[in-house]
Amino acid sequence: MKLPLAWPICFVALVSQLAEAQDASSGKGAAARATATPARVHRQVRQQIAAQTPTVSATAPPTPAKLLSYSDALRRYRHQRHNRTWWRQHFTTIVLVGGGYYYWNAGYWYPAWGYDSDNEYYDYDGPIYTYGNLLPDQVILNVQRALQQLGYYSGELTGSLSSATRETIAAYQRDIGLDVTGVVDAPTVDALGLD
Repeated sequence: MKLPLAWPICFVALVSQLAEAQDASSGKGAAARATATPARVHRQVRQQIAAQTPTVSATAPPTPAKLLSYSDALRRYRHQRHNRTWWRQHFTTIVLVGGGYYYWNAGYWYPAWGYDSDNEYYDYDGPIYTYGNLLPDQVILNVQRALQQLGYYSGELTGSLSSATRETIAAYQRDIGLDVTGVVDAPTVDALGLD
């Protein structure tokens, strides 16, 4: 797979932005920025997601009524194009996954249309539920693996929400009595024991 020429620039910009955010919060200077590595960036993205996730005490786990439902997440989502500056002003966590950028909001990943016109490939144009501070492809990969172990999914484990994956998810949801959305949502993740 040949990556567009803009990919290294986007990655360097993301690394720089995350390092600056960490430096500002920790008081470290240029020495910390010079030692940033891709693995550290991934950890930093997870830390940003964790910082945005409301904390819940161990004695009071969240109830389903407090979670944003898939239908609410879908209602919030607007397929709108905005430039990189707009996205950065409105969302703090934006990541490049597969062929497109996603922004994180209230427990779901959404396509960030217009963030980078060279990276705008999305198998699914809608919200993808996340758990455990995972990126969208990691969540989908876990769902594919769990459905494969249950005998529902027979394709490759790709981390892509392709039409075959959505059909498999819908069949599983139908069989166990969930609302049939055909996408990764909280009840499906919970039913698969992944949350």
